[in-house]
Amino acid sequence: MSHEPAPRTRVHAFGDDALGDHDAVGLAEEIRRGRVSRLEAVEAAIARARTLDEDLAGLAADRYAQAGVEARVPHDGFFAGQPSFIKDNSDVAGLPTQHGTRAFVAEPATVDGDFARMYGLVGTTFLGKTRLSEYGFSASAEFQDDVPVRNPWHTGHTSGASSAGSAAFVAAGAVTMAHANDGGGSIRIPAACCGLVGLKPTRGRTPSDRGHREMPVRIVHDGVVTRSVRDTAAFLRESERVYRNLKLPPVGDVTGPGRKRLRVALVTDSVGGRKTDDETTQTVLHTAGLLEELGHTVEAVPPPVADTFEDDFLLYWSSLALAISRAGRHMFSRSYDRDRNDNLTKGLARHAARNAWKLPLAVSRLNRSHRTSKRFFADHDVVLTPTLSLVTPELGWLDPSQPFETVLGHLLEWVSFTPLQNATGDPAISLPMGTTSKGLPIGVQLAAERGNDRRLLQVAYELEEAQPFARIQDQV
Repeated sequence: MSHEPAPRTRVHAFGDDALGDHDAVGLAEEIRRGRVSRLEAVEAAIARARTLDEDLAGLAADRYAQAGVEARVPHDGFFAGQPSFIKDNSDVAGLPTQHGTRAFVAEPATVDGDFARMYGLVGTTFLGKTRLSEYGFSASAEFQDDVPVRNPWHTGHTSGASSAGSAAFVAAGAVTMAHANDGGGSIRIPAACCGLVGLKPTRGRTPSDRGHREMPVRIVHDGVVTRSVRDTAAFLRESERVYRNLKLPPVGDVTGPGRKRLRVALVTDSVGGRKTDDETTQTVLHTAGLLEELGHTVEAVPPPVADTFEDDFLLYWSSLALAISRAGRHMFSRSYDRDRNDNLTKGLARHAARNAWKLPLAVSRLNRSHRTSKRFFADHDVVLTPTLSLVTPELGWLDPSQPFETVLGHLLEWVSFTPLQNATGDPAISLPMGTTSKGLPIGVQLAAERGNDRRLLQVAYELEEAQPFARIQDQV
């Protein structure tokens, strides 16, 4: 792969092959009725992914040969034969889990991780693994020594992160949906950048691999990125049939809008006085207007977050980098060399080391943040915010070869809305409700109280019906 920018600005692979322009539910119906075979779907997805990766650089590792064999074997599950990808921070048997870094060389995993095991049981066929930013720390999959993951809507821009490769492949039509996970916005951010639906489920709603489950604050939640609300709803329905968390109310089969009119809290600017840019603000206000036209009540409110939240989350995020820096040989491989980490990872580790004495109180406050959220949702049903404070930047803005202070400043300026729900455990969804003057998608976020994933899907259906999402294949 070349380090030079891709020559075309917008790329996709939609065509008249077995995948057509179906979403995941549509392709499942085609396979179930025998109009498309599982093998035809997998072979078409492989062909698309190979072509797209030349421009998008979203592939971390492939298992195309194994996928072709598996597509010939009968399989149960609603998504039987559905080709998909797993993000490269979750284990898939036979493939290395590289976590987006060159600081070590991973050995192939011996068994599927907990998410991949569930995802396979709903019927999906894994084509391989998708690229992410180093350890998932950055909101853009850019690298000091490798080509970045590019946005199919405009290859000179980031596709977001950390679930960058998954979002790029879904948006460009290689697959209908792909695995993503979210520790500070990593489902919702790439969904916003790539014009997708990205739901971060309630904490514990879907299975996560062991390393994510054992974190002091369980900020990482697993899900998928899709091109339609019904695909995300179907994924949750099917995953719940395989893995059911009895501590949470069931999501069930959500097939359309709900009847209840909601109390919507509107927030346009984030903590610390960070301002949202004009195009994003207008998209959020337009969405608020749509909700009012649909009969919901919208009320502008201050950000429902403590003044200490940004510093607490940054310190906890940094402590993960410090843990990796000091224990990478134990966590990943004896080949681990922390000197090969990028400037962002190194800078985060230094920040955590210098402020380690503050960490216990920060962790305590983050673990109690759901109490503030619970009080807030006593008076509101959902909160509407931007997904990101600024429109999607060009590649280079978050290049980790820049000084740490520059990259961190840009991250804090851009990613100011999504981390809250990772701390509280509340569900949140990004929807593509607008486009920039350059034709790039703009996402808005809706969040609800813990356990109310169903409510978010219902209002997402309603917005999708009121304003169908822009499709990359329809753009000129």
